[in-house]
Amino acid sequence: MTPVELDRTLRRRHFLRTAAGGIGIAALGDLMAADRPGPRPHFGGKARNVIFLYMEGGPSQIDLFDPKPALNKWHGTPLPDSMTKGLKFAFIKPNAKVLGCKRGFTRHGRSGAELGEWLSAWAPIADDMCIVRSMHTDAFNHQPADYVLMTGHMLPGRPTLGSWVLYGLGSEAKDLPGFIVLSTGRNNMSQAAQWSSGFLPSSHQGVMFRRKGDPVLYLSNPDGVDAAAQRADFELTAALDRERQAAAGDPEIASRIASYEMAFRMQMSAPGLLDLSSEPARLRAAYGVESEPTRDFGRNCLLARRMVERGVRFVMVTHSPWDQHTDLNKELKKNCDITAGPVAALIQDLKSRGLLDSTLVVWGGEFGRTPLGDFRKENDEAAGRDHHAACFTMWAAGGGIRPGVTIGRTDELGMTIEEDPVHVHDMQATILHCLGFDHAKLTYRHMGRDFRLTDTGGQVVRKMLA
Repeated sequence: MTPVELDRTLRRRHFLRTAAGGIGIAALGDLMAADRPGPRPHFGGKARNVIFLYMEGGPSQIDLFDPKPALNKWHGTPLPDSMTKGLKFAFIKPNAKVLGCKRGFTRHGRSGAELGEWLSAWAPIADDMCIVRSMHTDAFNHQPADYVLMTGHMLPGRPTLGSWVLYGLGSEAKDLPGFIVLSTGRNNMSQAAQWSSGFLPSSHQGVMFRRKGDPVLYLSNPDGVDAAAQRADFELTAALDRERQAAAGDPEIASRIASYEMAFRMQMSAPGLLDLSSEPARLRAAYGVESEPTRDFGRNCLLARRMVERGVRFVMVTHSPWDQHTDLNKELKKNCDITAGPVAALIQDLKSRGLLDSTLVVWGGEFGRTPLGDFRKENDEAAGRDHHAACFTMWAAGGGIRPGVTIGRTDELGMTIEEDPVHVHDMQATILHCLGFDHAKLTYRHMGRDFRLTDTGGQVVRKMLA
């Protein structure tokens, strides 16, 4: 490779301009966290890290967490208008027929948490979970609901939860981004909008690690370029950049220097992070990283634990889709088979290492599913459920969360909330509280006013706190 070819290769490899997740610009926040004039916790939070298990598409709470025996009595019949008045659905009509639930439910642990039969793998962690059956949100279609859950607002362009956490706490990882995204499944409907930094400095955006090859594009050196040669090139480039910065005073030049440094450090650290061979065979088996169908999702759960150990502040582990408009019995079971075992292993692993107390784990989707059926194929066995924003289930564990409780109650069919309603903004406020922040005071001034994750609402759910 000639010097000219090498220079062209390095230019193509600029993380600042080429990395899909913004690895270069994300570097600056990690490297300069200690010096940035950002906010600090308002009080002593119990959580220091977050692992958000995002089950995108709307898992059916009726079939997993919130048993409704009365559904089977109503199966195949429409409900009276009085029971559906004011509710909005994405595809079905309010007079759609009820779809019964064939799932068996079992109480687990001393807490007696009720879990559907496809979540039996969670029996050992039932007493660690705080299950909230009374969640509700503002949007009944995927992208707007994604935005509400992740940014607090129905329109795109605002910072996501992980970005707010990184903005508030900074990162303890010097050789990895502070906000990392790991994904499995067929698709992500909102893509990078789920981990965007919005109008926050771009150093706070999430970095998606790819499933195959280099976790971030251009992480590996091209043939003929070793670490020493690259280090020398970086030092020369940095010296020239500093000289130019002194003359021009452009802060983006400092960002460029920091991005090169982060890229170099990641080249040293990422291979060791991603190599799971040092983990005990027993643990790899528990996560399911060497068998199907858990291989990919289990690997991501194990990586999430390794990342928080290394100081990554926010890890988002996504799996999709849970959008079962048809073939509910088949597709919902498939998703549970993929995810239930690895999630249980993650909670138990964190707990055994003393990390669960300082790591807040959150599980959930953007909304739930209706008790009314989506009979697109006019066949009960092929039926599914529509989007339901009026009530759904999420759960949390660790990091200041009260273990072994179930909060909230819905009506006998799962149409509306009857006790302890928890809006998405309330869940966001509670997450920030566990990290040491008053959600109303964690703000960022943009376009002449202060913005916050919880928009204009949100209250901490005291019943969720340890």
